[in-house]
Amino acid sequence: MHNRFTHSLGVCIAVVAALAAFVGSASAHVEYVTPPGTQPANVVDFLVAAFTTPLIVGVLVGGFVAVLAGIGGYLYLRPFPADIAAFRAAMDDYRDLLGWLLRLSMGMPLIAAGFEGYLFSPSVTLPYPTALRLFGISVGFFLLFGLATRVTAVWALFVYLVMLPSHPQILLAFEYVPGLLAVALVGGGRPSADAVIARIADDDKTVYSQFDPFYRRVAVPFAERIKPYKELAPVVLRVGIGIAFIYLGITQKLMRPGEALAVVAKYDLTAIVPVDPALWVIGAGLTEALVGVMFIFGAFTRGFSLVAFGLFTTTLFGLPDDPVVAHISLFGLVSALLITGGGPYSVDAWLAERIRTASEVAKRTVGPPGSGSESVEETVTDD
Repeated sequence: MHNRFTHSLGVCIAVVAALAAFVGSASAHVEYVTPPGTQPANVVDFLVAAFTTPLIVGVLVGGFVAVLAGIGGYLYLRPFPADIAAFRAAMDDYRDLLGWLLRLSMGMPLIAAGFEGYLFSPSVTLPYPTALRLFGISVGFFLLFGLATRVTAVWALFVYLVMLPSHPQILLAFEYVPGLLAVALVGGGRPSADAVIARIADDDKTVYSQFDPFYRRVAVPFAERIKPYKELAPVVLRVGIGIAFIYLGITQKLMRPGEALAVVAKYDLTAIVPVDPALWVIGAGLTEALVGVMFIFGAFTRGFSLVAFGLFTTTLFGLPDDPVVAHISLFGLVSALLITGGGPYSVDAWLAERIRTASEVAKRTVGPPGSGSESVEETVTDD
């Protein structure tokens, strides 16, 4: 397991390095809302000025120490174990709907991209809008209905990868890579057209089962072959989303301070939190990078998924002219991580083997019979 985890980490680092190579030509999310005519700023000068300002350094160091203290405090004190265990159990109850959630997360923004005439990201428009519309709408509807789900997901991912070298702006929508891979692993799930067709085709009494050439010969053997790999869906999701967060936080905010500062000024964000504009930019970039790192390592995955929700809400929905529909995919994939947790090859899994789970802590704190707290043991389950 250690060798596979080390290999996976090496692959992640290589992918991040490859993404960074596109910085010179790729656009940033800030360009969706950057005022026209914004002049770029010197990255080195910006970072040197920021990190030699005592207040900015103090706030950043204080925030980092607070995060470490919060994680350490949680592991030591283990507060609210019954609440946390109940929350995890509730999330586990939604696992049978994971395929549906993933399909919605990919299908809805693809349909929007088709109607708007762009390819994956609003920054990518091509001279053949009709083809773009047909691609986005057809692929999106196939995913939404769950019809030929795995084939459709692989086809969309193929198009993404083929177009990436010539149009690196679609790195802004890098979440499609882990999202479509996860769809290919999980399948359509339920409710889906695939599930309905499979039910009819599997019944020897139906007329359809007598002439269907695909279900028994192709679909069933393929599903059996890929079944052992379905457990890797959380790994694919968190690593892919983590890479996207690091890319957007570091290369697209800290390395493009001119545009980011212009966005801060445009929306008068310093009136909301009265701090140096540079602290807004650096704080946002480092926070996104931290969330990305925690996702990649699978550390406190559900907790940092909630942090990601907060980032999305404040930085996307708070900007009135930001194309929110382009970010539905991120919201959906983070929701999927709330359901799955870190999965295998994660810090969460490593901790679960070495310390008591929240449900175990809750059971040990159950009061004597008749005290009213004995019901905790009956309502919480293992992580």
